[in-house]
Amino acid sequence: MAYWLGALHDVGKAACAWQDKLAAVAPTGRPVGIDHKSLGTRIAFERGLGAFAGAVFGHHGGLIDSPNLREAFRRRLSDAPDNVASAERELPGLLPDLPERLDHLVPADWRADPLVGEMALRLCYSALVDADSLDTSAHFQGLASPRVRPDADFGHLYKLFEQRRHDELAGRGGTPIGSLRERVYTDCLAAAERDRGVFRLGAPTGAGKTLASGGFALRHAEKHGLRRVIVAVPFLTVTEQNAAVYRRLLDEDDVEPVVLEHHSQADFDDPKAGRWARLAAENWDGPFVVTTFVRLFESLYARKPSAMRRVHRLAHSVIVLDEVQALPHAMLAPILDGLRLLVRHFGATVLLSSATQPSFWALDEFKGVPCTDLIHDTPKLVSDLRRVRYEWQLDPKPTLADIADQAASEAAALVVVNTTADAKAVFDQWRDTEPDGVAWHLSTRMCPHHRRRVLEKVRARLNRSERVLLVATQLIEAGVDVDFPVVFRAMAPADSLLQAAGRANREGRMPDGGRVVVFAPEDGGQPPTYKTLVGCTGRQFGPDKADPDDTEALGRYYRNVYDVLNLADGQHVGKRIQHARGRWQFETVAEGPMDASTKRRDRRLAFRIIDDDGIGVVTPQGAETPELRRELEQLIEELRLAPVPDLAKLRRLQAYTTNLHPSALRQPGVMALMRPILGNEVRRGVLVEWVGEYDDAIGISLDPKPEQFVL
Repeated sequence: MAYWLGALHDVGKAACAWQDKLAAVAPTGRPVGIDHKSLGTRIAFERGLGAFAGAVFGHHGGLIDSPNLREAFRRRLSDAPDNVASAERELPGLLPDLPERLDHLVPADWRADPLVGEMALRLCYSALVDADSLDTSAHFQGLASPRVRPDADFGHLYKLFEQRRHDELAGRGGTPIGSLRERVYTDCLAAAERDRGVFRLGAPTGAGKTLASGGFALRHAEKHGLRRVIVAVPFLTVTEQNAAVYRRLLDEDDVEPVVLEHHSQADFDDPKAGRWARLAAENWDGPFVVTTFVRLFESLYARKPSAMRRVHRLAHSVIVLDEVQALPHAMLAPILDGLRLLVRHFGATVLLSSATQPSFWALDEFKGVPCTDLIHDTPKLVSDLRRVRYEWQLDPKPTLADIADQAASEAAALVVVNTTADAKAVFDQWRDTEPDGVAWHLSTRMCPHHRRRVLEKVRARLNRSERVLLVATQLIEAGVDVDFPVVFRAMAPADSLLQAAGRANREGRMPDGGRVVVFAPEDGGQPPTYKTLVGCTGRQFGPDKADPDDTEALGRYYRNVYDVLNLADGQHVGKRIQHARGRWQFETVAEGPMDASTKRRDRRLAFRIIDDDGIGVVTPQGAETPELRRELEQLIEELRLAPVPDLAKLRRLQAYTTNLHPSALRQPGVMALMRPILGNEVRRGVLVEWVGEYDDAIGISLDPKPEQFVL
């Protein structure tokens, strides 16, 4: 299938008019501007590939809704019949082995199930546009053939991982839960010998899931001859942290790097971004990819070449989904169905890793899907790893100031709240009363490099048993390695409560256990999506109810969430996306259905991991030294002036880039504090420079003073 899609995709270029125009524009670099895709589409369509011919038609502009394909290519062909005739005359000489019929190329199960066929077309299309891009690049570089990395030697990588892991652990010394982590790792390696399929790693927080899942993936890839490992996580902070761990264990000096870290605060796949978008789209040609849920799943269900070049890499790969509880509920139907298809039909293995394993098998898309648990006895492991006791302050409700005071009475304490405004309120109270170096703040108002510096200093104080107070938003919950004796957690969804608890007595050194105080702040805020989830949490957990680490109660919680959110309802957005997938409506999936009244696509019903595209804000003020800040400001200016931005410079800015919610644009004066870096306007999905205040402790200040704008 892929061979003939590739062979046919450019046959329209055989037209005399196309060749003549190419010769005319070649010295200028301008496009030819004559259709060359429709003839190959028609040949593929009429000789038996049917809607799979959509890959040819969309190899530049993107996949379209398949019900419109026949009309689209016929209309284009009718506009230039002479071009079609001249190209067809050349066809026997160009493709002498082209069969009269191509029906036999389509596997029976691709035809039998529309969802299988739809996924197959996505993978074939991805392979086509990636090969096309690589081939074009090789031509302009004067290469004999495209540069494609040979398959990795996973036997070597697994042995390297094992040796370096062993050396690291030997250098750390033992901890009370070290033997339990080793048990988790051993269980994972044993399960890696099993056949490909869906696996589940449900170990508690602090059980060493990052190393265990990496070891499983490498051994499994070696055992079954798989082509790469793809680790996806929900948050940039975890992406950076996990990539650093895997890089340390797998990359070698003077050898091409093994670990590819792919994410970006700027939307490089946005067609409005211009010519550089194609240059910025990675094709995941590496043995070990660390990326985000956004990049993975929004690529899988995209339709444009720039976003989909990497999708074919999912076939015959180990796909590790870390912190899988963070997958958005609204998109679970297409996500789970996509994973099911990749495993059953396209040679992938999927590992679902989380301390708070969701009840995915209660949903239609995963019912009946076989699953292997990596841990032999999860309830016993949870019991053995229980390191905290829970306390509840729900009625009466304390204020944030009350919680700040309670935390300040401890030698070391972590306070986790639900909004950046709440984090600022708690920190401001400490800032006025605590000595320098004791109180710290962590939120997405700070750029990643600033956050890393704070975490390093906090960990250093904890290691020296010095007094330290830290207030953070939810970003600290997923995989961030800190160990406090006491954690205060604002009321939140059950999985967040349990994740926060994983930051208390993490190494199990406290004989009486750590404390986790769950409180409902009287004056605190919460994201809009929390209301329903917090309600479901209150029904299962609390005083005289279960604690958040009760696995049976957690299962009931997830099933309650799915019921309350009506995920099984045919009109739910996830089910509507599935319906569009079944009809091969690629534009509808990626951009939403057409609204009959406005004649525009309703993006609220499109596939999205994140509902609101953020605004990528570069903060050179977050640099550690004045010299580095000046260097970053120079980089920003060079990017502004460049006709095609340098990717290396863009990546250099990632550590100083944070995402602001689009609602920030509605605050008076805030837009005036942003200067575009790429493009000419401040809007969603672009990269801008922050020229407003940046507090050394809390990062971006979103409270601009009116007098700043008065001349």
